[in-house]
Amino acid sequence: MALDPSGSVGPAWSGRADLRGALHRLRRATGLPLAFAGLVEPGPGQLRISELQGNRTTSLQGLAVHSGNGLGGKAVALARPCRVTDYSASRRISHEYDAAVAAEGIRSVLAVPVVVRRQVRGVLYGALRAAQPLGDRTVSAALDAARDMEQTLVVRDEVRTLLAATAPTPEGGSAGAWEEVREAHGALRALAPRVDDPELRTELLRVCGRLAGVTGGGSAPPEDVPRVVLTARETDVLACVATGASNQVVAERLGLRPETVKAYLRSAMRKLGAHGRWEAVVAARRAGVLP
Repeated sequence: MALDPSGSVGPAWSGRADLRGALHRLRRATGLPLAFAGLVEPGPGQLRISELQGNRTTSLQGLAVHSGNGLGGKAVALARPCRVTDYSASRRISHEYDAAVAAEGIRSVLAVPVVVRRQVRGVLYGALRAAQPLGDRTVSAALDAARDMEQTLVVRDEVRTLLAATAPTPEGGSAGAWEEVREAHGALRALAPRVDDPELRTELLRVCGRLAGVTGGGSAPPEDVPRVVLTARETDVLACVATGASNQVVAERLGLRPETVKAYLRSAMRKLGAHGRWEAVVAARRAGVLP
């Protein structure tokens, strides 16, 4: 996983790992023997098939599907699930991709769009090699897989926005600029546990560490400040507290119980020699734990 200089997720992320996970969930939930998927590329609504599971040929690999064309293109254009019982004979779709579909032996197909903020970002397909109707239970299970993929993309969008807010770090900048960085730092700490991709999660935590290692004045922590080692969760809690969040809000952000948040906060305060939550935040900043 790479970040470009602006802090955005760079070209090393293609979304293929996320698509593989979504297809695995779709096949497990529906029992369909064949599933494939692609993301919508920038530009005029073109979808490119990049992931396949259960395929026998490579006829669909890399296939470019245009909005409105075929079953997947129809799902992109309408932003809703579409299905056919016999692809080659269906009069409900256009037939630009019949050769590729026939080569794989596909008959019944379901296409479910992945929609984020009213924009179609990809399509998940499930298919049979027999002309059998795909029922509502199958459609519902496929929709659940698509919703999971949508949440993954929402998290990645949030990550891009937050990383962009932290780069370049405003060393020596205004107090307002540093508050924005601190807000972003807290949000990144809260987001990291929700990121399934281990490489991206590691990169987020690395960025958080970089931010924490630079103080508002651009100098290193004073030499007379003892080194403090907090656990990941203690740091997460303190990062959220530093944004002004209450224990209840911190619990909601991190997926913890309020009592658990209090326990982490007490432990962090003890390690930092602090007697209150804001004193702990100040001490953590002096120790280079928080930005």
